Amino acid sequence: MKAFLILEDGTVFEGAGIGSAKEVISEIVFNTSMTGYLEILTDPSYAGQAVVMTYPLIGNYGVCPEDAESGRPWLSGLIVRELSRIPSNFRSEETIQHFLQRYDIPGISGIDTRALTKMKKGSRWCC
Repeated sequence: MKAFLILEDGTVFEGAGIGSAKEVISEIVFNTSMTGYLEILTDPSYAGQAVVMTYPLIGNYGVCPEDAESGRPWLSGLIVRELSRIPSNFRSEETIQHFLQRYDIPGISGIDTRALTKMKKGSRWCC
């Protein structure tokens, strides 16, 4: 399913929907971690924010509940370049797609996350 990320300045990114199929309005922040996406999803400091993951492949080790920072995810959306649909970790209990759907969190894949992260408006981040 097609999905769109539309920024306040009118910039539009097109990708594929992941997780829940709903619209959100959110502040966008980025994270440059190479691992630990479940920890980011469940970190209360991201409450109400959509997180851009700059590492190009997310979801490759699935969801391991023991790695969660809290009992539920807090972010309002997830933005990734490429989503791995098949986890390869023996500890994985579900895919990141199912995790997002279970908690009604929308996401988008196929986005040039590095270009999005580098966008600036004046001296402050626009996204």
